[in-house]
Amino acid sequence: MKKIVKLSMIALVSMVVVGCASTDDITHLQSQVDTLKTSVAQASADAHSAQSAAADAASRAAAAESAANRAAQYAQDTNSKLDSLFKKSMMK
Repeated sequence: MKKIVKLSMIALVSMVVVGCASTDDITHLQSQVDTLKTSVAQASADAHSAQSAAADAASRAAAAESAANRAAQYAQDTNSKLDSLFKKSMMK
């Protein structure tokens, strides 16, 4: 029984010593939390900006692909016409 009482007293004393936080500790933790909130807000803004830039880049890439496809079709049409003209000139 004495052993249990001694262990209980040691546990109680250690909880009191470890469990107490001073006002300075709380103030320090609050300043860290405020700093983290600012960092999170900045990271969120950066992520939104990056997402907007990625959407703009995707839009431009789609427009460039469309223009390249049109150019390829025009080139194919021109080649077909030139082949036709060449064949006509060879038949004469």
